[in-house]
Amino acid sequence: MENNLTLGMTAPAFSANSTFGPLSLSDYKGHWLVFFSHPGDFTPVCTSEFVAFAQVNDQFERINTKLLGLSIDSNPSHLAWVNSIYEISGIQIPFPIVVDRIGDIAREYGMIAPDVSTQTTVRSVFIIDPDQKIRAILTYPMTNGRNIPEIFRLVTALQMTDAEHVLTPANWKPGNPVLVPPPDTYEELLERQMNAEALGLICNDWYWCFKQPGNEEEEA
Repeated sequence: MENNLTLGMTAPAFSANSTFGPLSLSDYKGHWLVFFSHPGDFTPVCTSEFVAFAQVNDQFERINTKLLGLSIDSNPSHLAWVNSIYEISGIQIPFPIVVDRIGDIAREYGMIAPDVSTQTTVRSVFIIDPDQKIRAILTYPMTNGRNIPEIFRLVTALQMTDAEHVLTPANWKPGNPVLVPPPDTYEELLERQMNAEALGLICNDWYWCFKQPGNEEEEA
């Protein structure tokens, strides 16, 4: 799987047909986007993932985030699959699935699986910000489904760091304390050591300080 995309790059533009009709990546400007590929329609792991995404679509919408799927299956196959999901589960898929029969988009994004006899897409996830910059890239094996709450958590973490110029620690969730960037100079280090409480910080050491979200800290 060739993939020259890295974090911070502009997401490659594309236009394609989908289960919601023609669309372009530029349609999502101003929104966060979770753009994800799946190996194939009518497969058990992919079906479980699409149901899981559909069940939390409203939560993504509330944080200005759109969902967009892709595989190299045809549009009739996509449509038949989402209809099958609805008939079996009563759950409608509320986001588009891109048609990429030739695989041009998948190759551009490095979504094509290596070492297989037939062309197929892996379980890739690209989190793209409102300026269409790539902010996170996740790749899962074909045998294991994605953790949808973790993808949601990562989007909220990125939004927090952008909004408040902070860092998020391991296992961070919305409402938890955040980390402030470490000082850039020795003078700032001393200021933090002497005035941590006044700055609204709880520090384990000068480089490892927490604050509550929304509590402005001068050095952040």
